[in-house]
Amino acid sequence: MGAPQEVRITVKTPEHMRELGRRLAGLLAPGDLVLLSGELGAGKTTLTRGLGEGLGVRGAVTSPTFVIARVHPSQSGGPALVHVDAYRLGGGLDEMEDLDLDVSLPESVVVVEWGEGKVEKLSEARLQVVIQRAVGMVELAEDDHDEREVTVTGIGERWAAQDLSALAV
Repeated sequence: MGAPQEVRITVKTPEHMRELGRRLAGLLAPGDLVLLSGELGAGKTTLTRGLGEGLGVRGAVTSPTFVIARVHPSQSGGPALVHVDAYRLGGGLDEMEDLDLDVSLPESVVVVEWGEGKVEKLSEARLQVVIQRAVGMVELAEDDHDEREVTVTGIGERWAAQDLSALAV
């Protein structure tokens, strides 16, 4: 396994978070696994919205908290976006297997919110995205200008030679 690649980005607004998602989408390919971590309202779904825009998928990207997973097919022949919220799942990979993510992974980009400690075994290569904010605001609203620190870490051979610094532009 290659040494992890890492980049830290300061994000000032929700639109900047979406733009980061659009830039991140440019690095993703079918089979990629992205794990999103951060407290409630940190901007995980906002980032995923930008990912969906960048991937050109169909359907509004919203939090899948109550349905656990949503599949957004590509409108342009690219990979589908499988957006999973593992917040309410406590059983780790055993419970996640019921979602058939391992079947979706080869032809899709799979984004898992709250997946840390639950889905890493799906792929030896993955992106770990951690979103932290300085002040304990409840949610990332359109007028919320509370800065976020986003750390993107590429783990595994897939990301060993990938230059993640392009995300910080």
